[in-house]
Amino acid sequence: MDFDIVIIGGGPAGLTAGLYSARANLKTILIEKAVPGGQLTTTYMIENYPGFEEVTGFELSQKMENHARKFGLEIINGHVVGIETERKNHKIIMDDRTIFAKAVILATGASPKKIRIPGEDEFRGKGVSYCATCDGPFFNGKRVAVIGGGNSALEEGLFLTRFAKEVILIHRRDRFRATKIFHERVKKNQKIKTILNHEPLEIHGKETVESIVLRNRITDENVTIDVDGVFVFVGYTPNTAFLKGLLKTDDRGYIITDEKMATSLNGVFAAGDVRANPLKQIATAVGEGAIAAHFAEQYISSRCKA
Repeated sequence: MDFDIVIIGGGPAGLTAGLYSARANLKTILIEKAVPGGQLTTTYMIENYPGFEEVTGFELSQKMENHARKFGLEIINGHVVGIETERKNHKIIMDDRTIFAKAVILATGASPKKIRIPGEDEFRGKGVSYCATCDGPFFNGKRVAVIGGGNSALEEGLFLTRFAKEVILIHRRDRFRATKIFHERVKKNQKIKTILNHEPLEIHGKETVESIVLRNRITDENVTIDVDGVFVFVGYTPNTAFLKGLLKTDDRGYIITDEKMATSLNGVFAAGDVRANPLKQIATAVGEGAIAAHFAEQYISSRCKA
């Protein structure tokens, strides 16, 4: 199977790159391990994407997917285990096949970080979750804890108030890092309780989550809070393990590119949350996807002339 461009990852960056590449009449395939849209599909409501005052993540991802398919983008499900360079082509190794391409665009995004405390893995899917949109309805009328202090933690905590009778926001610092608008919404929501200067130590339960133990970072005292669920939003880890050191990354593992989205390996570009950038939003991912596709096309054209 030979293609002009292979895109790995089907979030906003990957789907935009696919749209631009396919529309440029390049033979393009997108490989997504789950469903097109990536983390977008697990975001309940989006209100900061230009042109859409309010749209659910699922609706926006479907529009992006349909738009790209309209111009001939091929999308398949699969798991990429590695990339190798052979002469001028790139060899994309999947667990069930191998694909060759003239250029590659990496849009694999990032995955939620764990807090790595006892009980987290044991109760994953049994009260521990990393996606409020996915699992919020299971906690109707219940009490839940949300770990984290950034935009995601506060935004997902607000969403959980649609179902839970009480949402406890827990952050290890003395103030939340989220933007002002989320601070204001949290303060106004009577279902939300905040606990600052505390960090989680353990999650307890029998068959499902029943409580969480916190440590007061000022007094060093422990406190146990009864909860039915624990939602974790403490950041993300870039999905780059399959690259096995093939490309230059920063100290957190995010791929380093130039302004053309080109990586340290000729013919390989990166866009979206997997890339080292200061702002990770749908709008920036879309822009980077377009840039990556444009310069991937130029790379292929210059290679053909050589």
